[in-house]
Amino acid sequence: MNKSKRIYLSPPHMSGDEQHFIQQAFDSNWIAPLGENVVQFENEICRYTGSPSSLAVSSGTAAIHLALILLGIARNDFVICQSLTFVATANPILYQGAHPVFIDSEPDTWNMSPAALERALYNMKKENCLPKAVITVNLLGQSAKYEELCAIADYYQVPIIEDAAESLGSSYKEKKCGTFGKFGILSFNGNKIITTSGGGMLLSDDSEAIARAKFLATQARDPAIHYEHSHQGFNYRMSNILAGIGRGQLLHIEDRVDARRDIFNRYKSSLSSINGVGFMPELPDTKSNRWLTAITISPEYHPSPHQVIHALEAANIEARPIWKPLHTQPLFLGSPFFEHEDGKDIANHLFKTGLCLPSGSSLTLEEQEKTIEIIKTTLKQSSV
Repeated sequence: MNKSKRIYLSPPHMSGDEQHFIQQAFDSNWIAPLGENVVQFENEICRYTGSPSSLAVSSGTAAIHLALILLGIARNDFVICQSLTFVATANPILYQGAHPVFIDSEPDTWNMSPAALERALYNMKKENCLPKAVITVNLLGQSAKYEELCAIADYYQVPIIEDAAESLGSSYKEKKCGTFGKFGILSFNGNKIITTSGGGMLLSDDSEAIARAKFLATQARDPAIHYEHSHQGFNYRMSNILAGIGRGQLLHIEDRVDARRDIFNRYKSSLSSINGVGFMPELPDTKSNRWLTAITISPEYHPSPHQVIHALEAANIEARPIWKPLHTQPLFLGSPFFEHEDGKDIANHLFKTGLCLPSGSSLTLEEQEKTIEIIKTTLKQSSV
């Protein structure tokens, strides 16, 4: 193996089928936004996920922003959001001038804690400031506890936006991720399990809401022969060429899921016997796409995961910590945060002990074995 070749965390994995759909866009001269690839990609995602309607947009962030607008989120409203996630989940709350309220994770899925959510909603109702929405996240491909979360949100009549950006191909009780909330969010960024280079999708069983989102995402142009605008709009639609890439990628989604699950299983088989090393769990009756394999390294046995990251980087292998919780980020300083249990900040513990390993579906066995050997050597040395 070429020692200078970098092993990436989650690089794009192209099949070659993408070129067929890209060529169709060129042949039809529909290379700008809109076109047959966009329409068919939306239809194909609906068939795959079981969502009745969808809208292809420029990013998962754009899809979250549109969902918030459709739910009427405005200045000084409150929106509950999972803390252990990428900042893109919460940034659209700020776009609307609203206030985020962050919720801790729980140990079984590393996702939003139902106990913390219930406590937050109870307290906010008492203070007459119920949120306008709850944004859940399926971290690293693992579904949250939707039976419990949906029951709590329904009781307080607060709609859920499901950020399934990392979990296309995952399921909860045989239902595909992205279909549990009022709106679901997918991402096709370059590092996701399938990619359109950059792009996202808004899912919903409310076709009228999706039609409204389409209007807003195309600069909110009123029906007139000239350019008439009565509402603020956005340039959020996906291009026909990028949708063509997505169509070619989607043909291989199940193979990509299988490959990443195999990669996870090899890591677990090789590393789980090391004292102090744990793995992101998989909730019973769920199937994770294992977008990224994440391990935890106990400080009781080993130093910080940063030592492993530095050792891997020295060998030109990319690894990174789990997301730094948003309630600890300078951008959100002072935002409310509800712990899973009093005195137990699960999200921050996972950040301090967690490590994401190379997990791309194109990762070779030789590359994974090299990664595993460096981890073993580093942890063994740190234990001496």
